[in-house]
Amino acid sequence: MGKLTDREVSKLKPAEKAYRKPDGGGLYLLVTPSGGKLWRMKYRIDGKEKLLSIGKYPDVSIAEARKRQQEARTQIANSIDPAGIKQAQKAARIAAAANTFEAVAREWHSKKTNFTHNTAKNVMARLERLVFPLIGARPIDAITAPDFLSVLRRVEEQGKLETAHRLRGICSQIMRYAVVTGRAQHDPAGALQGALKPRNVKHMAALTEPKQVAELLRMIDGYTGTLPVACALKIAPYVFVRPGELRTAEWADIDLDAAEWRYTVTKTDTQHIVPLARQVVTILKELHPLTGRGRYVFPSARTGERPMSDNAILAALRRLGIGKDEMTGHGFRAMARTILDEVLGVRPDLIEHQLAHAVRDPNGRAYNRTAHLPERKKMMQQWADYLDKLKAGAEIISLRGNAA
Repeated sequence: MGKLTDREVSKLKPAEKAYRKPDGGGLYLLVTPSGGKLWRMKYRIDGKEKLLSIGKYPDVSIAEARKRQQEARTQIANSIDPAGIKQAQKAARIAAAANTFEAVAREWHSKKTNFTHNTAKNVMARLERLVFPLIGARPIDAITAPDFLSVLRRVEEQGKLETAHRLRGICSQIMRYAVVTGRAQHDPAGALQGALKPRNVKHMAALTEPKQVAELLRMIDGYTGTLPVACALKIAPYVFVRPGELRTAEWADIDLDAAEWRYTVTKTDTQHIVPLARQVVTILKELHPLTGRGRYVFPSARTGERPMSDNAILAALRRLGIGKDEMTGHGFRAMARTILDEVLGVRPDLIEHQLAHAVRDPNGRAYNRTAHLPERKKMMQQWADYLDKLKAGAEIISLRGNAA
């Protein structure tokens, strides 16, 4: 039987079952019931019969099919399996597609279970808008520090310094995830920490004078809004966590018997423990019958499936007549840091631990979440008792250097 011609191939019609039209040397055209015409090559290697897919006619012409047949025969003559090579090449392409920066970033994002809904949405929006169009298709292990810097400089040029710094942190987390999962050797984004322009630091308004704090606490006690917001507002000064961490607190993370709240700090992706003073436990026990069956300690008023809004604490403060230039939800942290240090004389490292800031030992290693826990428990009870005394009108010691 002679070699196939284009004229002969064009006349081939589909049948009820697939059939073959040989071209010689193991090469044949497989005609499928749907009308497809597929090049196949039968061969033997190491005593086993194998089959190699060469392509689809007319995308792969007769001449090209014969050329690929000859290349395969040369490989076979050198004890190389052409089908095995093709499978390896396909696996490499799939692996490369799965290891682009965008693919790894999306995988990392899907595993960030500690992200709130809004945080997850904002992080992905930044990546899709500012990073993926520039380096998303690049193999993640080939991206260098200058590549990331080029991306971040574009953001800086728009005057968005805070966004540039946040984006560097996000890219660094993605690269560290790639290192852990074996798809990169190091984190080049982490090396850029000092390469960006300083961010525009916005100091959150806070009351730090004990006399002012006393009045604030009395005003909070008089809040008449919903019970979840009222409880969150009362607890905020005692625990001085970040506002986002307070509003998204989950009952599953709180042990009222042990008087502890354990959760992951979203900003640093580290584990943290908040010892709960007796006053906080009392407030939570009051709230538990109302929200304890749900996930969130302070659920949204609209739906219990989500935590209360970002603006809930701030709106409550405004409702009490406290202006944005006087106090914010974040201001409770500055209030605690200042008074614990300057009035109560607590060791600064204990305060920094409780603020979930990075604190390192003499060898430069980060302390774990249980570091100085007994001392921190005493500090948190001392702080809560001090606030109660302020609220009750006890004698007030002003900050050092200020008049009483």
